[in-house]
Amino acid sequence: MELRIFTEPQQGATYDQLLAVARCAEDAGYGAFFRSDHYLKMGDVSGEPGPTDAWTTLAGLARDTSRIRLGTLMTAATFRLPGPLAITVAQVDAMSGGRVELGIGTGWYDAEHAAYGIPFPALGERFDRLEEQLAIITGLWATPPGRTFDFSGTHYTVTGSPALPKPVQSPRPPVLLGGMGAKRTPRLTARYADEFNLPFVSVEDSVTQFDRVRAACTAIGRDPAGLRLSNALVLCCGRDDAEVTRRAAAIGREPDELRTNGLAGTPGEVVDKIGRYAATGSERIYLQILDLADLDHLELVAAEVAPQLR
Repeated sequence: MELRIFTEPQQGATYDQLLAVARCAEDAGYGAFFRSDHYLKMGDVSGEPGPTDAWTTLAGLARDTSRIRLGTLMTAATFRLPGPLAITVAQVDAMSGGRVELGIGTGWYDAEHAAYGIPFPALGERFDRLEEQLAIITGLWATPPGRTFDFSGTHYTVTGSPALPKPVQSPRPPVLLGGMGAKRTPRLTARYADEFNLPFVSVEDSVTQFDRVRAACTAIGRDPAGLRLSNALVLCCGRDDAEVTRRAAAIGREPDELRTNGLAGTPGEVVDKIGRYAATGSERIYLQILDLADLDHLELVAAEVAPQLR
């Protein structure tokens, strides 16, 4: 089981705060630093100093870190055109020396679209656009050097693209899809994804959705074993109950609720719950860190949880 760090900067974070978390995660031996892709805060926080752009952040981290992998859970397909997004990801991959991963989804938060003038079509159209974006992005990256790429879809048309630049990673940066959609999500995952992620769902729901995704792979002749499965869960770990309670209060949550819906408790409790997710076939846990100033939290889990998962 690999542990990765996952942040939500729309809740309020500067680049320097994110860099501090990324460097701490790198030094502590975590597998990756990921961030959300949102332009508006959620819930009862100020969101100050304001949102930061996901791919601008990752470009900075590509130069300001050296080993840790970097990615998004999840880039919103509504925010960017597929051709420019393929260029951006390939460029950041080069800037990082081949450490980038692209998590991408339909986009879901209508309020942030309204707040920043971004069109927000109905869910069916958003899925249609996501499918075309996946075809274009992966098609551009897969086009042999010296050849051109064309695509004709309902929402996007690409004509005579030189399909440059190429990412450093071969055959491409890993593509992550996720969510609990029962039909289109598994189908798109089977066709395009290298990893499937489930955010904030129970062990039981993970079993159900992972089985759907495996079945979708089998239906198109893909070996399900070639798809990595993962979960994302909020983290609240403490050396004792008092520390768990303190960390829960810092993010406005209750310890018992977090024990039920996240990864909360002492290191032993956290290890036990991770084991239940591992039994579903999950190979990675993205630890959602909501208190970015609490770097001791990351160091505790690296020291007392991670060694028990190897």
